[in-house]
Amino acid sequence: MKYHQLIFHRLPLKLSWKFLLIFSICILVTGGIVWACADGDYDDGSYSNFSPEAFVDHQYSPFFYTSSTSYYGDADDDSNTRFNGLVLSEWDDYLNHKIDQKSLKALLFNTTLTGLDSVSDYRNGKLGSLSPGLTDLKQIKLDKRRLDNFLSYLILAKKCESFTVNEVRYSWDEKVPAHLPDVLLGAELFKALDKSKDPYIKERLWFQAIRYQYFKERSAGSENNSEEIPSLFKKYGSAFPKNMTYYRTLGYLAGHYFNQKDYSEANYLYSLCYNFSSTMKIPSKWSFHPQNEDDWNKSLSLAKTKEEKATLWQMLGLAGDEARAIEEIYAIDPQSEKLELLLSRLINMTEISSYSGTSNLVSIVSDSASKAEKTILTNNATLVGRIARNNNTAKPCFWNLAAGYLNYLNGNDGAAESFYTKAKIQLPKNDKLIIAQYKILDWTLYLSRLKTINAKAESEMVEPITWLANLRDGKDTIPNLRYNRAVTQSISLLGALYKKQGELLKSNCFDSKTEFYTHNENIESLKALLSKREKTPFEVAMLRYYHLTIEDLYYHQALMLVYQEKIDQAILLMSKSGKNAQAQLLGNPFSIHINDCHDCDFEAVQKKKYTPLSFLNEIKILKTEIAAGKNTYVNTFLLADAYYNITHYGNARTFYQSEITGQDATSPLDIPEVFRPTFTSAKLAEKYYLRARLYAKTKEQKARCTFMAAKCERNDIYNAAYNDKANQHKYYWDFDFKDIPSGKYFAELKNSYQKTQYYQEILKECGYFNTYIKKN
Repeated sequence: MKYHQLIFHRLPLKLSWKFLLIFSICILVTGGIVWACADGDYDDGSYSNFSPEAFVDHQYSPFFYTSSTSYYGDADDDSNTRFNGLVLSEWDDYLNHKIDQKSLKALLFNTTLTGLDSVSDYRNGKLGSLSPGLTDLKQIKLDKRRLDNFLSYLILAKKCESFTVNEVRYSWDEKVPAHLPDVLLGAELFKALDKSKDPYIKERLWFQAIRYQYFKERSAGSENNSEEIPSLFKKYGSAFPKNMTYYRTLGYLAGHYFNQKDYSEANYLYSLCYNFSSTMKIPSKWSFHPQNEDDWNKSLSLAKTKEEKATLWQMLGLAGDEARAIEEIYAIDPQSEKLELLLSRLINMTEISSYSGTSNLVSIVSDSASKAEKTILTNNATLVGRIARNNNTAKPCFWNLAAGYLNYLNGNDGAAESFYTKAKIQLPKNDKLIIAQYKILDWTLYLSRLKTINAKAESEMVEPITWLANLRDGKDTIPNLRYNRAVTQSISLLGALYKKQGELLKSNCFDSKTEFYTHNENIESLKALLSKREKTPFEVAMLRYYHLTIEDLYYHQALMLVYQEKIDQAILLMSKSGKNAQAQLLGNPFSIHINDCHDCDFEAVQKKKYTPLSFLNEIKILKTEIAAGKNTYVNTFLLADAYYNITHYGNARTFYQSEITGQDATSPLDIPEVFRPTFTSAKLAEKYYLRARLYAKTKEQKARCTFMAAKCERNDIYNAAYNDKANQHKYYWDFDFKDIPSGKYFAELKNSYQKTQYYQEILKECGYFNTYIKKN
């Protein structure tokens, strides 16, 4: 066996001096406080169909499998506050609930050593006043000795923070050396331990004393072979109950053995702490580090019961050897609840490794899967299947579902169906999560076996695809159910099957593809379906997966007509596109400059704001006036500006950007390839700039038209490079502009318009033209 070494995540989180370590933390690790990450922003559930919460005890939830974080979900790993709730409750019981919770909490976790001294002095009549907000301890009706014991212990515990609590600083901060345990404080601590007659206080002093010895031992280095900690533990340990304080103390004993490199003893003791309570599990698991097979076998030999052996194997399994741990625990006790966590991890690890995008959603058995992956999956399916068939675990339903799912991932649909059939009989009647889990797995198996979709299949699919859509949209809520992968699989597989059958409309409803919208007849068929009054149940369910509205389709049709100069038809369709037609364009689409500066246009004061519909209406007016011979130069130039600005290089990109054509494109390469020529081509603008030049009456006007034609020419040179397959992954800053030809219009400017004022403005503002002139 190859052991997977656990990694200690020491994240740079700051600790606060105000927390009393004796109450709030049990340092079970040997190298300082361990912090682990629980990143709620990343969710493996998107790639999973199997919900561990359905079958595994909640105490194990931090150890559900995640691919990128230390703990699952919202696991609490704040070592400063881990035990605060329990500590508060224990002291509240000890003090017979005589101190109000707010004051008690302040005394335990917030009050400084100076503050505690003041409280003690006030109680003993040496101080005239008490800090605001604290209960007057003189007034509470409690046994004086018990209250004195509490305050004396609290002051002593606070003194211990000098060596137990050090602020963990960021890596770039100046390092602050740890305080060494004070010899005088140690003497005071051991004296109090020997003299104490109160069992409750004595146990906590024992914890403090062993912790003191632990830090003293650590400060002495690995050469220190002191046996003071084991002796002290043995001397008093049998006198105390096996409660949280006992196991927190045991954690320091384990740390002692780890420091002495007695890993077998240390790991065994950590397993006892881990098994005691859910609160102890995270620090114990992080501290558990088998080094090799020899020390692992020694740890196993120390186990006194089957439960202890099963715990050791479970902790080893969490280090990444789930299959072996399952095998061993099953041999010890088939009914062990420790199997369930490992089984859930085995499944989630397998399905995450099997996910490689929509092309491989069903099975890991594919060309992209390595031989090792296939072998592991086969072995895991065999192991879990054998245990499931024995039908002697605590949760047979879980094992049958797991065996079915692993076989499904392995491409053995027949075996998967057999296990699911057994699981269906075993489903608990009132457990909504487990029933839903079965339904998810049964549905994805159905999908994987579906080869042709006919009317019968569509009828069968209405309920499951509606249910999944309800989950996705929040109309049905089943806490902890993982369904996103099932939704993705449904979209991908149904879309692919319909496409294979030649039913492009239905294919696009499930899995919308850009190419579909390049054919107007496709869009018309989709509009007809969306506007159909009497839809079939399947059509209703199917359209839950389609994300666009009929107004979006009208907008797209209008958009494409604009670039064909079919303005009247475009306006008619645009007027039916609802809110799409009323979205405000960021800049004035009839404004143009020597240099394209979109932000400048966006920030400029605009006397008139344009929407797509008003923009088209303005174009119609310009065309009408041009046809009537009215202001032909100005109107034609404005029309050219409009067509320039609705290219990728203009200030009205948002005019063509949609969910169909691509949103927020920062490069032509971000525009879908089928639409890229339409939205990047400046040919239409160039045509009107040249026509405006024909109408121009002055050299200045002609120079302006010629330069704008040069910009269109320049953009088309860029486009040719973008559309060259060899340059498909280049952005504009990657091009070598020295190799791009200047085109004919720069030459015309140089030869015909040097004496114009506009020519001088071009030289000042256009660096490329300036370079061209210097070279020529």
